Amino acid sequence: MSPVVLMLFVLLSVGGTALANETVIGYVKTVKGDAFVVKNGQPVKAVVGSTITPGSVLRTGAKASMGVTFKDNTVMSFGPDTELTVDEYVYAPNRGNLKLGASLSKGTLAYLSGAIAKIKPDAVSVKTPTGTIGVRGTHFVVKVEPD
Repeated sequence: MSPVVLMLFVLLSVGGTALANETVIGYVKTVKGDAFVVKNGQPVKAVVGSTITPGSVLRTGAKASMGVTFKDNTVMSFGPDTELTVDEYVYAPNRGNLKLGASLSKGTLAYLSGAIAKIKPDAVSVKTPTGTIGVRGTHFVVKVEPD
C-alpha cells in the first residue's frame, strides 16, 4: 500500500470512528429563528432533527426559540437569547445509571421531566448563575436575567 493511500485510510478510519463514538442523547424538535447547537466550539444552525450530544451548547438568538427532546423523553423549550450547556447526560436505566446535568447561563427554559427525573429525581439538576435547581416535580420554568 502506498504511503498516500495508507494516510488516507488512517484519516478516514479515525474520522469514521469519531462519528461512530458520538453519543446522541436527544434531538431538536422545533426551531424558530436563529438557533444553534454548538459542539466542540463549532456552532451549527439548528434544524429539526439536529442531534444533541453531551457537552452541546444550545443557543437561541434575540427573536428565536427552540425545543429539544432527550432520549428519556425530557423536554426542554428555550425562549429568546437563551444559552444552556448539557453538562452530563446518562440514560442507562437497566444498569441504574441515570444523570442529567445542565447549566443555564442566560435566558428562559421550560422543563418537562422525562424518565430520569421520574425514576431518580435527585439525578437531575439545572445550574444557574445564582443557584442550582433540583428537579423534584414534573415541570418548571426558569428565567436567568442579565446582570
